[in-house]
Amino acid sequence: MAAPVDRLRALCLALPEVEERVSHGEPSWFTGSGRRARLFVMLADHHHDDRLSFWCAAPGGAQARLVAEDPDRYFRPPYVGHRGWLGVHLDGPPPDWARIEDLVADAHALVGPDR
Repeated sequence: MAAPVDRLRALCLALPEVEERVSHGEPSWFTGSGRRARLFVMLADHHHDDRLSFWCAAPGGAQARLVAEDPDRYFRPPYVGHRGWLGVHLDGPPPDWARIEDLVADAHALVGPDR
């Protein structure tokens, strides 16, 4: 089984026009090209706590709904949470990778060049 970071990376890179770069010291995934590339997912490898997580753009209302549904898995990330971004813990019990795939696809669609 692939490590959570490798699985997340594969999900992001499978989407069109995605590039991985280091941003804020963490692997991050951008969509678009050149200066117009926009961040849609970033890893948070023990960035603000002792948890392995990622932060992603999320559709309106998703953050509040998911955090209320499962606060051990989902959270409001610092810096970008006020913009509706969602934090997802990858450690602890195995995550639902089908849901993570949907979250990553939604994030890509929200900020992508064809939005």
